[in-house]
Amino acid sequence: MGLAREEEVELGRPPSFKPGVKVVSTKYVKNDGTYPLREIGDILVAKGDVGYVRDIGSFLQQFYVYAVEFVDRGVVVGMRGKELRTFEDWAALQAQKVLALGGEKGQ
Repeated sequence: MGLAREEEVELGRPPSFKPGVKVVSTKYVKNDGTYPLREIGDILVAKGDVGYVRDIGSFLQQFYVYAVEFVDRGVVVGMRGKELRTFEDWAALQAQKVLALGGEKGQ
């Protein structure tokens, strides 16, 4: 029985986000002990927080890691592309959810 890869090698294609792009976190990110001056278990980023891609790196020669600055929280966190959405895509999805629930408020 061979070892199977969990996921595809992302580095074989262009990054999903470029530096400067406004993004939204789709996951909560807790400090695992690697973020300085914060307690282990502290929430660094909440689902729905808005940030900006500052830089792009790689991990294990397989995945892109995006350094995302969440200005309101005062943190820069490394995140995978699957944990992020562009702000525009996220806003469109939120608008669809509102319409599915009966339209905009006040109508």
